[in-house]
Amino acid sequence: MAESEALDKLDRGILRALQADGRETYERIGERVGLSPSAVLRRVKRLEESGVIERYVALVRPQAVGLGLTAYINVRLEKHTEHHKRNPMDAFRASVQAWDEVVECVALTGEMDFLLQVLVQDMAHYSRFILETLLRHPSVQDVKTSFVLDRIKGTTAVPL
Repeated sequence: MAESEALDKLDRGILRALQADGRETYERIGERVGLSPSAVLRRVKRLEESGVIERYVALVRPQAVGLGLTAYINVRLEKHTEHHKRNPMDAFRASVQAWDEVVECVALTGEMDFLLQVLVQDMAHYSRFILETLLRHPSVQDVKTSFVLDRIKGTTAVPL
């Protein structure tokens, strides 16, 4: 069911409802899409088992837990390495997994190799992360940072 064509109108309605509120009852979802709660449950289980629904999470507002500064950091890696060393891209990918400040890392085309979304308490925390972690990584050649001034739109919902 990985292909979007396999999802029918009812599946899409269920997914929209769960994206809006992951704790919505099957009864309420059923009322919205025109199915019984048991039929909704069967469809949700199928969507979970097929990997369409990856997982359920609680969305935490960063400012509410003391993370008031969001930065997007473009990272360029060294391309040349000695043949006995690990590939710089692989080494960087592995390291990023352990950095708590990084909430998203994507590989890019173009001039820079990766874009990191970083959540930190303040500028001092950002400075420590850059100087003591990111720039000390042996694969990192260059970084460019942009700070979020205002969040205009933020959603985790996939357009269906």
